[in-house]
Amino acid sequence: MKHRVAFRRLGRSSAHRWALIRTQVSQLVEHERIETTVQKAKELRRVADKVITWGKEGTVAARRHAASVLRRDENVNKVFGPLAERYRDRDGGYTRVVRTRKRRDDAAQLAFIEYIDRPGELRTPRQGRTKGNMFASSAAKAAAAAAATGR
Repeated sequence: MKHRVAFRRLGRSSAHRWALIRTQVSQLVEHERIETTVQKAKELRRVADKVITWGKEGTVAARRHAASVLRRDENVNKVFGPLAERYRDRDGGYTRVVRTRKRRDDAAQLAFIEYIDRPGELRTPRQGRTKGNMFASSAAKAAAAAAATGR
């Protein structure tokens, strides 16, 4: 059993793994969609969502956290500018992993990881819970039930 095993090792040492994650997060912020293996994308999702949360926070400490992860100052400015503004009303789930194909040489399952709510995205986002519509689904169900009973 895999008790107390939190992260994927990805066949690398811890320093190599952190360098890989940092590079991929920087590329994801720059291009907003990258293709990688499914396992790397799932590990990348944790850090990429955390970087956006720091961008929404907007403090100096959060900027320093993001700068320690991202490789370029332009990426830090993008996270604290347009990306923080885009996800202002979203509470989490800023990325999407979509499986694409198997790589020809080693048959590894590949996937796109992308930021949601952007032009040219692979799939439209499902209606999630945001601060404004947290109880929208239950309210809609109650309204539909009241309309059905004629109240």
